[in-house]
Order: sequence, then C-alpha cells, then structure tokens
Amino acid sequence: MIILSGEGYSALGKTAGSGKKKVSVEKAIILAFIVALLVKIFVLDIMVAEGYSMTPAIEPGTILLVCQVYYGLRQPFSGTYLARWRVPQTGDVVVFFTPFGEIAVKRCVEILPGGMFYALGDNADQSYDSRNYGPVSFNNIIGRVLGIRR
Repeated sequence: MIILSGEGYSALGKTAGSGKKKVSVEKAIILAFIVALLVKIFVLDIMVAEGYSMTPAIEPGTILLVCQVYYGLRQPFSGTYLARWRVPQTGDVVVFFTPFGEIAVKRCVEILPGGMFYALGDNADQSYDSRNYGPVSFNNIIGRVLGIRR
C-alpha cells in the first residue's frame, strides 16, 4: 500500500469525494442504457431494408425509422396489443410479420373486415406480398415507417 500525504489525498491515495462521483456516473450510464433499451423495445426501432420489393420508394440498404407505438401498444415478443388507438390506413408503409414469420416492409393497400389488411410491395415484379400469402392480421404489425434515410 502506498501512503500519500498532502492536499487532496486520503490515506489510500484517492482524492476525497471521487468515489461518489464515480458511482453516480456508473448509475447514469446504466440508466441511459436501460432507457435506450426500453425505447427500442417499445417505441422506436431502426431497421435496414433488404430486397427490391419496395423500390423505387425504398431501396436495399435504406435505413428505416419505425414507430412501434403508432397503431397501439404491443406486448413485446408476442402478437397481441395491450391497447390499440389506430388501424393502418391505405397508403401507410408498415413493417409486419408475414404469415410465415418473416419481417416484411410493404404498403397497406386495403383494409379488410375482421382486423386484416392487404399489403403490397411497390415493385410488383419483385415483391412477395399479399398476392402470394393473402391478407395479414393487424396483430402482425410491428410498426409504421415514419422516415427513411438512403
């Protein structure tokens, strides 16, 4: 053990009061991480588009900002909504799970009875969409695309 003497040092070699500052910085970092994780799980997500089904509006590699609470509050990791305040409208670009469990980005073109919608890609020749697998349940929606960055 090194014993330092003089102004600003304790018997163990630390500046007086530095332990409290270190602990509060660590708590702030942990809190910020938890808040960011909760925002990603419940509110906003960033995704990268793959494939050509939505060209020319969304090219492969385009970064998508997806609002997961646009249509309601969805229970994480399940297909149920705890509360729903809106349904997709014709023209909305939505991110959803296909009936086969894959994540897709398509445009809502028709709302059907029974909580279903018809989703089509803008590029019909390259799109695997509701023309192939039929209507999609509102419960499969992950969120609405709010913005894109190429």
